[in-house]
Amino acid sequence: MLPPKPTPERDELATSATVDDASVLPAEDHHEVWAPHYNPWLIAFTVTLATFMESLDTSIANVALPHIAGTLSASVDESTWVLTSYLVSNAVVLPISGWMSNRIGRKRFYMSCVFLFTLTSFLCGLAPTLGMLVFFRVIQGAAGGGLQPSEQAILADTFPPSMRGMAFSLYGMAVVMAPAIGPTVGGWITDNYSWRWLFFLNIPVGILSLALTSRVVEDPPYLKRARKLAGSVDYIGLGLLIVTIGALQMMLDKGQEDDWFSSRFISSCAVATVIGFIFFLWRESTVEHPIVDLKLFKHRNFSMTMVVLFAVGASLYSTTVLIPQFLQQMMGYTAERAGMAISAGGLVLMVLFPVSGILSRKLDPRLMVTFGFVATTLSLMRIANIYLGIDFWTAISWRAVLAIGLPFLFVPINLLCYSGIPQNKNNEVSGMNALARNIGGSVGISFVTMLLTRREQMHQTILSANVTAGNPAYRNMLGAIAGNFGGPGGMSPIDAASHATAYIYQSLQAQARALAYVDTIWVLVIITACLIPLPYLMKKPKSFAKSEDMPVH
Repeated sequence: MLPPKPTPERDELATSATVDDASVLPAEDHHEVWAPHYNPWLIAFTVTLATFMESLDTSIANVALPHIAGTLSASVDESTWVLTSYLVSNAVVLPISGWMSNRIGRKRFYMSCVFLFTLTSFLCGLAPTLGMLVFFRVIQGAAGGGLQPSEQAILADTFPPSMRGMAFSLYGMAVVMAPAIGPTVGGWITDNYSWRWLFFLNIPVGILSLALTSRVVEDPPYLKRARKLAGSVDYIGLGLLIVTIGALQMMLDKGQEDDWFSSRFISSCAVATVIGFIFFLWRESTVEHPIVDLKLFKHRNFSMTMVVLFAVGASLYSTTVLIPQFLQQMMGYTAERAGMAISAGGLVLMVLFPVSGILSRKLDPRLMVTFGFVATTLSLMRIANIYLGIDFWTAISWRAVLAIGLPFLFVPINLLCYSGIPQNKNNEVSGMNALARNIGGSVGISFVTMLLTRREQMHQTILSANVTAGNPAYRNMLGAIAGNFGGPGGMSPIDAASHATAYIYQSLQAQARALAYVDTIWVLVIITACLIPLPYLMKKPKSFAKSEDMPVH
């Protein structure tokens, strides 16, 4: 049932709250001014549709790269630009999404992003060449970059502070589950149909999202006021931001592939990132109408939650890469079966996100974040027992147990970051939230990929030192294996010895790689353990009485 239309008196009261007023009023009081015309949960479902679609697209194409390369006559290395181009343009838009929402209206900006994302998904599916596919992925990534922060800001305005936990739990399920199930869905579609359907899948979801958004989503009065007060565009700051984020994302994505700073391209990206960031900070701290309001970092909770979200992004995305990579490369799993192993964690998330949302109304969010980091640390310690003889159900349990801590990190962190922030800054907070999480994910993936490679090389060197003709254990193993290859009707002694040597070397490589996984996971354990006390550096947000809640129809 739809709520009654606001009265003229209520509209007048809502409109009277200017942007400047919002910065003076306590953040908790803003939701007394305005309530949406439609059921808030219908609005939450509507905006979550497109966000789930966009989050799914960040990982669904990963397993299809060899198929894309083969169809478009490109190398597998060239096909990785399908992922890189999307991530770069996506990261560039995230921090400016709040600024765009304030200038053109959040609903208009959000619908424009959904429309562009849907259109470019269709064009990606039809792309005849790799160059065209990468071009459309750039536009698709830019459109997708506006969806997550817009949804989070819409939820923050639609629900009162005491109900945000439940709303953010729905948002969290979309953002966390989609990348986890992406490889499974992508592998199944690619194996049974065509990689082009990975993009066509977005079209019906995008159309439904557009239809519902145009009907039920609306801008609150303070945003309408902000559009009238918007100042001139800081083109210099915008350009510096694009250079900084773009260069950083390129460096993180291509660093390990190009051997980091031995590559002139990666070194140039690093220099561009540092110089661009310094000039961007100077520009935004001196210009009258900045693209990103750096004054937000004066709020302790906001600054600390950026650090925590960065860590959550690194933990979430790095383990999403580590586990299926181990199962495929070391255990011989297919992409679809490896995806099934990590998708099991999605069932845990579906149960625990609503629980986390309910508990966020009763418990100190700092305590919940601490529990989340403790649970994540313990689950990573369990995965550190990784070895080459694990079975499928053990692999499933890895991700399922690791998923326990995520809802208790995601929901309360999103509550803490809005605490004490004026309502007219909700859009900017949401954009910076998503940026911290995504950059954390990129850093996490780059870090574990580099660490795996370096530790594997180290372990291979150590193990190889024992594979010598003077080692009795090696001579006995070589003789036993050669005997299996040779014998009556088998290989000649020379061929048998050659095959036995190759077999031992392959075993040595596999053991070195497995030990590298153990080392990498223990590093993640240490990092997450160090984050356990971090939440108590934040201020405890004020509790909200039930009488202050906005009515949820």
